[in-house]
Amino acid sequence: MLNVGIVGGTGYTGVELLRLLARHPHARSSVITSRGEAGRRVDEFFPNLRGHLDLRFCEPDPERLAACDVVFFATPNGTAMQAVPALLEAGVRIVDLGADFRIRDLELWSQWYGMEHACPEIAAEAVYGLPERHRAEIRQARLVANPGCYPTSVQLGFLPLVEQGLVDLDTLIADAKSGASGAGRQPKQHTLLGEASENFRAYGASGHRHLPEIRQGLTEAAGRPVGLTFTPHLVPMVRGIHATLYGRLLDTGVDLQAVYEARFADEPFVDVLPPGSHPETRTVRGINTCRIAVHRQPYSDMALVLAVEDNLVKGAAGQAVQNMNLMFGLDETAGLNDVALLP
Repeated sequence: MLNVGIVGGTGYTGVELLRLLARHPHARSSVITSRGEAGRRVDEFFPNLRGHLDLRFCEPDPERLAACDVVFFATPNGTAMQAVPALLEAGVRIVDLGADFRIRDLELWSQWYGMEHACPEIAAEAVYGLPERHRAEIRQARLVANPGCYPTSVQLGFLPLVEQGLVDLDTLIADAKSGASGAGRQPKQHTLLGEASENFRAYGASGHRHLPEIRQGLTEAAGRPVGLTFTPHLVPMVRGIHATLYGRLLDTGVDLQAVYEARFADEPFVDVLPPGSHPETRTVRGINTCRIAVHRQPYSDMALVLAVEDNLVKGAAGQAVQNMNLMFGLDETAGLNDVALLP
């Protein structure tokens, strides 16, 4: 049984990790930290865990964390990189759900995140945790950088097209929408019910932090730099991401459905829907699955891909557990075989 630590467990990602780990057959949450809630019962703070978890929040204690087999960081950007070197030295494996280790070019990382990286030598060995691209490397990794929520859906949706060079790589477009939980649990004016309800808006149109992460992943998949326009939107729902992706086909005779079905045939958490389908965010609520449909409109040379995921599961905590499973040689699907909540 793996002993699991979670640093920064009071946010939506933290409670989702706890929910998934509570039913995991090979892992148990043994340490969860929060300076502000230290000493408080976790199931008092998160009532949905009552009867499933007997644990209290504690101060970040390096010795207790060092006794874990794996530690998840569900912390603000810039936090994990301060603690990771010592934990790796102690033999702990790490999954960081923040952005500290996602971007390989640390100068570029500093430009987007406004700080110098604290451990560049450690960052160089981090494995980007998109299993559908880096499964073999994740199995050997000490440190996994869990992808962001938007980057997961956008990369999975584009992968078959860019890997095979089927589209113009200079003009990719990703139009993505997310529920309010993507902004985190801390109160923010734009996610208040009175602000977000009955409203729909774009944000980060001049450049969003996930843009360089997506470009990096697609560039590696394509084997050459890609041009990507990415615009995120906030929609009035709690959880879920819908990414609508556009790529100009170089050969309009290609069978897109066959390409997607072949690429993801052996992927346990990517579901390619039948021709003509329109995936809905509610069909992935609470599960670690990205559902994808691919279309081409009459007399058009554009491939149109629709990808949906739960931003807190496949876009965060579920993918983190999937990565943990790979790192420890477990069944990749362990603890993740849930059925989506509907309605």
